[in-house]
Amino acid sequence: MAITCILIKVNQQREGELLMKNDRRIHKSKKGLKDALITLMAEKEFEKITVTDLVQKADLNRGTFYKHFQTKEELLEELTNDILDDLIRSYREPYIGIGKLHIENLTTSSVKIFEHVYQYGSFYSVMIHSHALSGFQDKIISVLTQLSYDEIGFDHIPNAINHELLTNYHVYGLYGIIISWVKGGFKYSPTH
Repeated sequence: MAITCILIKVNQQREGELLMKNDRRIHKSKKGLKDALITLMAEKEFEKITVTDLVQKADLNRGTFYKHFQTKEELLEELTNDILDDLIRSYREPYIGIGKLHIENLTTSSVKIFEHVYQYGSFYSVMIHSHALSGFQDKIISVLTQLSYDEIGFDHIPNAINHELLTNYHVYGLYGIIISWVKGGFKYSPTH
């Protein structure tokens, strides 16, 4: 009985190690495909990119692609969702533990959204120049609008000022800075 328990425990440990190893391989394969997609989108239109192009650029086989994605559109969707999730995390980071943050209390080091954009600079460059990602720009505006409205403290703003318009002013100003920064080749550091 004791030997059986030990064998079961060893098998469970091996299964856990295999799962972790597989998770790392899955993550590495998906990351390779996503990086390949961004690189290829910088070179040609999304519609002209083939699965063969993707797997060759990622140095993977077609079977690996189809194990994770059915279409290149599905790959693009997962990539954009990952980036939006990280954008949300980056935007919220200065607010952790304090609820609402007043804009005048922000410092350059506390604004993490620019570090996010810089980290995904290749993607944002493609986003600005590609027709395939025009819907992504709308998603960014929508996410930033919701985040701004939810998390920026308006209690110090006079009621005469429309909060929705002020939020839009803030969001489109932020988005304009991001576009200008990306188009300028990231001339300034994220904390500038």
